[in-house]
Amino acid sequence: MAIYRVYLAPEGAQPRSTAFPAFVKANGSAFAVSGLAFDAATAERTVWKLEPFNYSSGDLSVDVVWYADTATSGAVRWEVFLAAITPGVDTDSVETKAMSTGVTAVASHLGGTGKRLHKTTVTLPPALLDSMAAGDEVWLRLGRDAADSTDTMTGDVVVTSVRLTYTGT
Repeated sequence: MAIYRVYLAPEGAQPRSTAFPAFVKANGSAFAVSGLAFDAATAERTVWKLEPFNYSSGDLSVDVVWYADTATSGAVRWEVFLAAITPGVDTDSVETKAMSTGVTAVASHLGGTGKRLHKTTVTLPPALLDSMAAGDEVWLRLGRDAADSTDTMTGDVVVTSVRLTYTGT
């Protein structure tokens, strides 16, 4: 068994036509920082498409790497959903396929420094992976549930990457 990691950059996200995070790029003092800015007042979501190369079984760990644009305290609530279709086998319509039940995680700002990089891990158990298998076409949806009472962070939260980890053959 091997451990596989998949890196999802903000540039590869597929926004829907409404309620999506804005793509942003800041010119830092040494390098540019790109990300997806999730709003504090509106539930926003985006989707990445991927292939789970050599996935065999077990949990899918989703690391959300983010920073608060202006806040130095508060909590953010992330939600992760997944949909999988096996090409040539499944009979689902690709345009009406439903997402699995989502998993949420709430993370608090570590305080002190503005724009401090954080990592929140959301774990999807096999029962919520929509029968994902190696070679599937998979859509992973990430959202900030700003309307939930546990999301208390003001201002945008900028996601710089999403990292998936799973066990494969």
